[in-house]
Amino acid sequence: MPVPAFLHAVGTACPPHDVHQDFLAYAPALLASERERALFARMAERSGIAHRFSPLTAAEGFYVPGAFPSTAARMRRYAAESLPLALAALAELGRKLGRDWREGVTHLILVSCTGFEAPGLDQRLIAAAGLDPRLERTVVGFMGCNAAFHALKLARHIVRSEPASRVLVLNLELCTLHFQETASLEQALCFMLFADGCSAALVGAEPRGLELERFRQETLPDGEDLITWRIGDDGFDMRLSGQVPGAILRHLPAHLRALDAPGAALWAIHPGGRSILDAVQLALELPEAAMAPSRAVLHDHGNMSSATVMFVLARLLAAAGQGRRGVALGFGPGVGVESLAFREAG
Repeated sequence: MPVPAFLHAVGTACPPHDVHQDFLAYAPALLASERERALFARMAERSGIAHRFSPLTAAEGFYVPGAFPSTAARMRRYAAESLPLALAALAELGRKLGRDWREGVTHLILVSCTGFEAPGLDQRLIAAAGLDPRLERTVVGFMGCNAAFHALKLARHIVRSEPASRVLVLNLELCTLHFQETASLEQALCFMLFADGCSAALVGAEPRGLELERFRQETLPDGEDLITWRIGDDGFDMRLSGQVPGAILRHLPAHLRALDAPGAALWAIHPGGRSILDAVQLALELPEAAMAPSRAVLHDHGNMSSATVMFVLARLLAAAGQGRRGVALGFGPGVGVESLAFREAG
């Protein structure tokens, strides 16, 4: 039988500037009517978000009314900001694993859907972090908020086929580089959710942390246009429909039954927004305690796309017990639903 694979630890990092209040002050000026401005304020108050972080500041002039940056300018900023953020997450991972954590790392999986460059962050990170330049590299790109599941799934496959492997999984997103100048209330509310962050995780066969037991993925019917992420001339264009919570509510119970994870005591739900968390809680009849880690990450960081569920798993690892079972859930373009059944190492 293949050996089991374990998520040993997760280090997390965010850029230095909390921009949430600045955005709440700025966005209403883009809206056309007093009614829309009042609705935006009401939704912001109910969002469950208090902080969102970015490398940008309101004073630096990256976003100038009437002259927002091109996609090329945003990619240049991505290249400048991604490596320092990745190194900060690796430093936090090192504090959790010890100074010798780099020894024996065989693979790097880089996940990002908010920037492109070549040579890429994966190559620059290997050199800057003192990793073995011969390790195997894989990039998981442009898969959206549930991309962390694809990376963990791949890491599990690697460890199960090559038990001596130690796989570094890095999720890095700079969503605030893609703010658009828009008069659309729906888009303004979408931009209010997204933020920047990075996670660095290590997966291996040593039995500690969380065992990655089973994965399941499904594309919901008639959901192709509900979550989209496309490259435009003025940055990447995100659409997050208000119909997403309803789709989750209808289809999630059957998806979870197919995952076959009875008795889950731990829940790591991607905090795509308060309405999405509410829909998951209602669909699965979960107690508020089960939602607490995901709601806390949403409150403290907003939606950092693919990195967000890793921040939730980091909180669960910090309070790990003995042998409890859990489920992680994520939602992305399509609408794609990704799930993971896991168990604490006992």
